[in-house]
Amino acid sequence: MPDDNTERKPRVSFWRILLVVPFVATLWVPFFNHAKPEIAGFPFFYWYQLLWVVLSAILIWIVWRVES
Repeated sequence: MPDDNTERKPRVSFWRILLVVPFVATLWVPFFNHAKPEIAGFPFFYWYQLLWVVLSAILIWIVWRVES
């Protein structure tokens, strides 16, 4: 039986809200639905999404380190 005097962490914190950023950034398709600018021959549409894969991993790691 849990002790009522223990302090609990809030279920939603600022750090967890950061995890919504990649979700929103990749769902807003009209923002990145074009070909220019290109990087190494890849249109913006592709490298923008691939960039968010890396950024998402970094954000998840940061949240994990802060909350653990």
